[in-house]
Amino acid sequence: MTKFALVALLAFEILLSGCGATNNTTTNNDTSASGSWEAQLTGGTDQASLLNFVSTFSVTNSGPLDVTGFAFFNAGGCFANGTDAESVSGDATLTTSSTSAVTGTLNMTINSNTNGSVLTLTGDLTGTSSGTSTTSGTLSNGVVVGSWSLTPGASATGCNAGTGDFVMCQGKATCSTTTSAAAKRF
Repeated sequence: MTKFALVALLAFEILLSGCGATNNTTTNNDTSASGSWEAQLTGGTDQASLLNFVSTFSVTNSGPLDVTGFAFFNAGGCFANGTDAESVSGDATLTTSSTSAVTGTLNMTINSNTNGSVLTLTGDLTGTSSGTSTTSGTLSNGVVVGSWSLTPGASATGCNAGTGDFVMCQGKATCSTTTSAAAKRF
């Protein structure tokens, strides 16, 4: 009986030695995006073709955009420029790889507070994170490529519905609608 107990105890010890092994390596792939982003829209006709804008927002990893600034370059029948002329909301999801490449999505909705028009943008985001596996990073070279749609408000004069493609660049204009729209198709 003693030999059996000894063998059982040895087997139990071997079994337990494989349990509880932990990997003490912590991976922190947090990335935040912020600053001014410039959007160039293509497609649409008349007033719907004039909807280029700049927006300032921040987000970390995923969640709602914290929009702190927004203005159209060329407002018209669909939207007006000015303080509180639009309500802007959106969300983003940023996934950072072990090589600091960032991919994800960005969605934005612009509502006119003056005539009810709604511009919706949905796109894929790419960029680079300055973070490492143990530090949080900041997004750089961020580019969003996607599609937009416009629904004119009931009291919008000279504004027609439209759809098209867009490119949104972080910071200074580092991309063009031609190259980014082509990249989206392939």
